[in-house]
Amino acid sequence: MSAGPPMHAIAPDDIVRTFAEAEGHARPPLLVVEPLERFLDDHALGAGPLDVAPVGEGHSNVTYLIGREGWEGVIRRPPRPPLPPSAHDVLREARVIGALSRTARVPDVLAVCDDPAVIGAPFYVMSRVHGHVVTSAIPEALAAVEDRRRMAMELIDALVEIHATDWRAAGLEGFGKPSGYLARQLRRFGGLWELNRTRDIAAVDEVAAWLAEHLPESGPATIVHGDFRLGNVVFAPLAPARLVAVLDWEMATIGDPLADVGYLTALWSGGDAPAMRLELSPVTRESGFPSRAELVARYEEGSGRAVTDLPWYQTLAVWKAAVFMEGNYRRAVSGSTDDPYLKGFGDAVVELAERAREIAGLSGGP
Repeated sequence: MSAGPPMHAIAPDDIVRTFAEAEGHARPPLLVVEPLERFLDDHALGAGPLDVAPVGEGHSNVTYLIGREGWEGVIRRPPRPPLPPSAHDVLREARVIGALSRTARVPDVLAVCDDPAVIGAPFYVMSRVHGHVVTSAIPEALAAVEDRRRMAMELIDALVEIHATDWRAAGLEGFGKPSGYLARQLRRFGGLWELNRTRDIAAVDEVAAWLAEHLPESGPATIVHGDFRLGNVVFAPLAPARLVAVLDWEMATIGDPLADVGYLTALWSGGDAPAMRLELSPVTRESGFPSRAELVARYEEGSGRAVTDLPWYQTLAVWKAAVFMEGNYRRAVSGSTDDPYLKGFGDAVVELAERAREIAGLSGGP
């Protein structure tokens, strides 16, 4: 993927040729080359020595571009332990991508390994999708004002396609419970907060109580991406802007589709959105990108679904982001990751929690 976010660095103990080579390291490796090459051989994915390069910012599941003679792909595996229960489940991620292959814009899943003995953790291999991942800068090929607007509308249209997929027909029966999604989210992330927390943040507990007291009634369940935003999609290399793949499905489940709408709009920069340390899509502050209201209108038109109780869903999204990023911050301060971005994220978690309070109207905010 070209023109994407900054690549995460490879530490000396991240990639080894054999498990024996890793025996003197304090941390387990992320990739073990020789058994991975044998796995690729068994699945007829290229031939010869393996080339490895990091992809993405490396803040969650670990992603590498891998290449061999006549072939290239992408491998996804969990980060190093310790990991919260049910988090970073790459096998679930592979399952939902495979289920969506005919109805939504996703990469092809080429091989799945549920045996942690191969490289030290479960993993899957998917096709490489060439194009642009847009986060902090707009690629020159898509810099026209009309392409900026088109990127946003393509983003909404891709979300409509995901939510329109018949998840039962796609083979996702049992992937998630179709009822009670919002209450489960509150319980799950409340539990994750107790596991992830490195300090007390009053706003996290206050917002959790508000969310529980104002729980809306969900409509029919759909596939929910869980981290749907501009930085998690790929656009084709050339104009006009065309979204070709949705990435990072580790949070996906069956649930309330408005959770995706709340998340996307809550973290959409621009308009009246206050500047924050966590700017997942800062380019949307530039001219040409539509407002949150326009995004919602496009979604309602395309999906035929009314977006009600939007501030509640936006509050949920920002509160969950605070809880989730506290877990990543905990991994950073414990030494299980070298990511400097996460190591400096302590204050940003507090800022997210306070922003959730504002959206909920608990601190005199909107």
